[in-house]
Amino acid sequence: MRKSRSVFAGGLQIGGGAKISVQSMLNVPSTDVEGSVRQAVALEQAGCNIIRAAIPNKEAVKLIPAIKSAVKIPLVADIHFDYRLALESVAAGIDKIRINPGNIGSDDRVKAVADVCREKNIPIRIGVNSGSLEKEILAKYGSPTPEALVESALYHASLLEKFDFYDTVLSIKSSSVNTMIRAYELAAEQCDYPLHLGVTESGTERMGMIKSAIGIGSLLQRGIGDTIRVSLTADPVKEVQAGFDILKALGLNREGVQFISCPTCGRTRIDLIGIANEVEKRLVGCKKNITVAVMGCAVNGPGEAREADIGIAGGDGVGLIFKNGEIIRRVPENELIESLMQEIDKL
Repeated sequence: MRKSRSVFAGGLQIGGGAKISVQSMLNVPSTDVEGSVRQAVALEQAGCNIIRAAIPNKEAVKLIPAIKSAVKIPLVADIHFDYRLALESVAAGIDKIRINPGNIGSDDRVKAVADVCREKNIPIRIGVNSGSLEKEILAKYGSPTPEALVESALYHASLLEKFDFYDTVLSIKSSSVNTMIRAYELAAEQCDYPLHLGVTESGTERMGMIKSAIGIGSLLQRGIGDTIRVSLTADPVKEVQAGFDILKALGLNREGVQFISCPTCGRTRIDLIGIANEVEKRLVGCKKNITVAVMGCAVNGPGEAREADIGIAGGDGVGLIFKNGEIIRRVPENELIESLMQEIDKL
């Protein structure tokens, strides 16, 4: 397990052994304040730990107080190039800044941002990716290699270190899963800054989830990473759900239901796919720390899922409800779902 230094975005600890946090970003136009607030509330209700909002101009700064008055989780200002927007975002009450110091101009501008963030205990996330490398670094390595990405990230961090600022989080993303993994491995070896994991431009919901699960999941499994974002061309709520699913799959987040179901086979005599989808849908939002199983075979199901706290298995027109592998009830197939939900309510 990598030991990183810790920073605080509002009251949320990132790094230093803290629980892995899940992030997402608003995709409503920054000119739509009401829409941005509604989406921020939806993300908080979905369990999101940190929300990021693009602040492309001075007008967008007014998003900050509007969103912060509606949600309790930390808000990050995503800023490119204009250091004045960072200063104004801090004044407006932002909890964290995303900006690359090497892109905002002279040392006095970097110092101004570092000084005000230090004074207000606001961390800065440096984000580099394959498309943002400096010309000199790109020329040195010939392409956006993992080594090039890490050198760029540490260069930006050094600009803050020059002014005694160390509350920094690094993200080193690539749309290539292999490049992303190797870049974070190198960064974990070369610094102790908290790492924000993600596969950038990972694609639509289907492929994006697969790439993110591989890239983010393989690093977390080895103790690398402190906060994550699953980037999808989809509703940001889907990003949050996917992020927590990755954490659950690795046993890094045990809050809520662990859901398991079998893949079906020729022995299946019930609509297992439909039942499994309906049960999973009904369990969204359930906060009980339990494992629920939906199995298609009444012969082997209870035994195969004996580790589940509660589960169902189907036969030919009949269903079984079991706890810890022991059958407790037999019910008609059309009552399986309701009977299962009743038993879950009792737990």
